[in-house]
Amino acid sequence: MTAATETFTAQRPRLFGLAYRMLGSAHDAEDVVQDAWLRWSGHGDEVDNPAAWLTTVVTRLSLNRLDSARARRETYVGPWLPEPILTTDPATGPAATVEERETVSLALLTTLERLTPPERAVYVLREAFGHSHAEVAAVLDVTEAGSRQLHTRARRHLTAAPVTTAPATTGRADVGPLLARFVAAARDGDVAGLEAMLAADVTVWSDGGGKVSAARRPIRGRDDVARFLLGVLGPRNWRGRDTAAEINGAPALLGYVDDELVGVLVLDAEGDAIRTVRFQRNPDKLAFLAGQLSRSEGLSGRPS
Repeated sequence: MTAATETFTAQRPRLFGLAYRMLGSAHDAEDVVQDAWLRWSGHGDEVDNPAAWLTTVVTRLSLNRLDSARARRETYVGPWLPEPILTTDPATGPAATVEERETVSLALLTTLERLTPPERAVYVLREAFGHSHAEVAAVLDVTEAGSRQLHTRARRHLTAAPVTTAPATTGRADVGPLLARFVAAARDGDVAGLEAMLAADVTVWSDGGGKVSAARRPIRGRDDVARFLLGVLGPRNWRGRDTAAEINGAPALLGYVDDELVGVLVLDAEGDAIRTVRFQRNPDKLAFLAGQLSRSEGLSGRPS
């Protein structure tokens, strides 16, 4: 292995984490990192600052993909959710601290769709990777003042968004036990117990992408959400098996039928009240996670 290859290999998890936060798609992030490698393989030996050079390349490649991704999402069938990833996998980049987990949460990745591509780039580079405005300005070829302005606009848009963007510091520690109680109530068909865990304004977002059965619109309110969840997870309908894993920095339920991953359910809670349920069912968006889980099981005998 050459020195340039070793350098890129060491940077790869960070580059994937950057591209994934920019795009909300693990497959697109993999493609961006591969494109970066092709560029690096021709110039790597000439680069004085590999980390900065690769950050710039991956950011700009991601920006090029964002416009086409937005166009595809305008015709997407039903609600769009990011591709889930196993954040205990070191190959997916930084997610060790509370702040790093928050920048990869499904809640925040969904809300980042509200930003323009440059705003998203500045926000990700600043909040997830701690780059200075001088460094961000160099990556985006703008002035430092321009970087600061983009960052201010991004934070303002996220603050105004109705989707909770900071669950990690408002009860995320309780979501693990809450998830266990939630699953037990759904499996037992305990309507009262399930409703007691739901906030009055709870919302379910279900992404099937037109590939599998899923709610085409958000489901809101305690009664309707409880009925939907019992229809999906209740004892009369569910015939598969499930397990828990850390998905996008949060405890999540993984559903399997005949050893095939068919769904991922992630809760956002404030205290003991579940505010949002995100349910990914699109098989195209589960393929990357299924591969991660398979590799994890091969190493440890079970998901991490």
